[in-house]
Amino acid sequence: MQIIKVYYISLSGNTTSFLADLDTYCQKQYQKKVDYVNVKDLVKLGKPLTFDINESYFVFLPTYLEGGNGIETGDIEILTTPLRQVITYNKNRDYCLGIIGSGNRNFNKQFCLTAYQYADDFGFTVLDEFELKGTTEDIERIAEKLHNQGHKK
Repeated sequence: MQIIKVYYISLSGNTTSFLADLDTYCQKQYQKKVDYVNVKDLVKLGKPLTFDINESYFVFLPTYLEGGNGIETGDIEILTTPLRQVITYNKNRDYCLGIIGSGNRNFNKQFCLTAYQYADDFGFTVLDEFELKGTTEDIERIAEKLHNQGHKK
């Protein structure tokens, strides 16, 4: 079975839940396993975030910002910086096929803002976005994008 590699961070469990459902769907629909690594778990285990990634992968990133309204005043990334560390190590960014943002639409313009900041900083494409744990439609749409994007590399 082919693998879709994902590095992500999940603090509330929403992104982990989404990825578990995405994995189930991808296995049934595309015969591909989603192998997802929560960088937060690596930190908890005391593992270094300085390791080489030598295979194509996707990033799933929720939005956590500090201060202000997240646009004009205060858009400082918080809580997700361990994932940034992994991406910036050596040539890890070169293997990223794109980023999926998540968040809560209640935050208006801040919804998925961290994913767009990463896209600007690293030259990634924001492939899609979903709210909280996502919907069945989100899973189907994003699975298709990961499947198709993986064939381009």
